[in-house]
Amino acid sequence: METRPIRPVPRLFQVAVAPLQAFFQLEASSGILLALCAVAAMVWANSPWADSYVALFDAPLALGLGGSLFHFTVRELINDGLMTIFFFLVGMEIKRELAAGELRTLSRALLPLIAAVGGMVVPALLYAALNAGTPALKGWAIPMATDIAFAIGCLTLLKGRVSHGLVVFLTALAIFDDIGGILVIALFYGTGVHVEWLLGALALTGLLGLCNRYDVRNGLVYAVLGGALWYAMHHGGVHATIAGVVVGMMIPARPTRRGRDVLEELHAFIGQLLREPEDESVRTSQLLHIEEQLEDIEPPLTRFEHLWHGWVAYGIVPLFALANSGISVKGMHLADLIKPLPLGVMLGLFVGKQVGIFLFTWVAVKLRLAEMPGQATALQLHGVAVVGGIGFTVALFVAGLAFSGEPSLLAEAKLGILLGSLLSAVVGYLLLRFGPTPRSQTEPTSNAPSPKAA
Repeated sequence: METRPIRPVPRLFQVAVAPLQAFFQLEASSGILLALCAVAAMVWANSPWADSYVALFDAPLALGLGGSLFHFTVRELINDGLMTIFFFLVGMEIKRELAAGELRTLSRALLPLIAAVGGMVVPALLYAALNAGTPALKGWAIPMATDIAFAIGCLTLLKGRVSHGLVVFLTALAIFDDIGGILVIALFYGTGVHVEWLLGALALTGLLGLCNRYDVRNGLVYAVLGGALWYAMHHGGVHATIAGVVVGMMIPARPTRRGRDVLEELHAFIGQLLREPEDESVRTSQLLHIEEQLEDIEPPLTRFEHLWHGWVAYGIVPLFALANSGISVKGMHLADLIKPLPLGVMLGLFVGKQVGIFLFTWVAVKLRLAEMPGQATALQLHGVAVVGGIGFTVALFVAGLAFSGEPSLLAEAKLGILLGSLLSAVVGYLLLRFGPTPRSQTEPTSNAPSPKAA
């Protein structure tokens, strides 16, 4: 067989493209990009070009035909529209973990569930205690969330210092946090219930359930029904992004056919091809046949996750951070940090999260409800609990819902989120970096689940 000469790699690729390719292969790349966008937004909002930041994301848009127009801003398009796709991915991740992941059995799910409850209840109570009797009390849910991309990204920087069991524990905990955050958004941050629209949303959810039951694999069907569900929830008083979670949970998680059956058919088909003379004119159809056969053993859930993960992790979530992290600090003083609202958010994330996660987990282990994840020491568990206080994407999202139309309170909440998350990341990293190494590490941290955008 004639060998083709290897073409030299163009210098432009080596200089410009190769470093980008190496960056996106990093497990922590999505978290790093998210942080860079948050920093860029802060710098932009406090630069001489701050007016352009406001003008860009507050620019009015309209969508519709004739007299039926939707009016919204660029920021609302990102927060209420594109973030629906983020929640769609969250819904699929939750279903995957429930169907075949760390949450598929009660024994596996119990400890991260207990830890997540502590990590949601204690921060909310701490915030509420500091803001009782003030208009800021409605932001009690802001410090409840753990940002999985940032948190797992932080642990990825600590290869060999954190056991695989602790990484899995924090991942499952963050997923339960997502579930709790979704329920809070649906129940407490609506705009007033309209029963007729919610009945329509319920009917559409039933149709999605039938699609799941009969293994409908066409993404267009889910897109159309999901769009209609978004519209119904928007008019029904439930925040419309919850439609993304519902659709994600309805994507089939089972393959259409048994893998062995498909592989046996392909073995026979490829054997026949090898016995026949090569025909360039039919090669494309042969490859398409092989591709279609392989799709039968790939669950739609896996296919859609792979399809959307890159867009969400490297597009939608960084864009959300850029649009929502621009806080002008002009005129602010250090005394502003001890106002009840930013202090409540900051302490809720940095103190409430670590106390809730660590205390609830420690008690559960002492009561023999579950084993210590990764045979960790108390200090290692504490370090991971501190990292769990990195709350960013969902925290910013809830802040926007809680203080919609109140820019001064929203700015204070965002400041608390940024400071609380930064403290949690730095202190958690230092505790794990300079603490003892894991006593037992059955699997390396490099095999940890890659960070998602949650």
